[in-house]
Amino acid sequence: MMIPSVALRCPAQQDRPALLLRPWEEADVPALRGAYRDPVMRRRTRYPVDSERDGLMFVEDGRRDWAEGRRFAFAVVEEDSGLLVAGTVLKRAGADGPSAEVGYWTAAPARGRGIAPRALEALTAWAFATFAGAGLERLDLLHQEDNEASCRVAAKSGYAFETTLPAAPPEFPLDGHLHVRRARA
Repeated sequence: MMIPSVALRCPAQQDRPALLLRPWEEADVPALRGAYRDPVMRRRTRYPVDSERDGLMFVEDGRRDWAEGRRFAFAVVEEDSGLLVAGTVLKRAGADGPSAEVGYWTAAPARGRGIAPRALEALTAWAFATFAGAGLERLDLLHQEDNEASCRVAAKSGYAFETTLPAAPPEFPLDGHLHVRRARA
């Protein structure tokens, strides 16, 4: 299933700016590198972006994954300022199937402003609408057990805690949580 490039919008709220979720661009590389300098991000990610080359590979990999229909990564920017505040992703192991995985991160200066739940909600709605015909019934959200912020984002976004997953070192050194959101009938 070929999915054209898409932009998703989260309207402004009382004291929160409008957000735009769009595919990554080369122009995002400096801000992406800045976000990955944060020690919290570095601890939570498996693929750090340490250089301009890493950033350009990140963008190019995203384009290829999008074209192949297996991974849809979005930069999350404040619509008015263009400031990069987060990233979200939908990962599909196959073209069809009942489940997929979502992921997200928030840049350090943007944390605590409700950005991750808003962006995740936009991604979730898009995923269920776009892939319903391909059999998508549930979205999985996984994070390390010690990541309390991700637990809060999951709960705010309607992803119910399902189970604790055992650690799988070296890639996943700690136990993890599985949260699930099901398509509404």
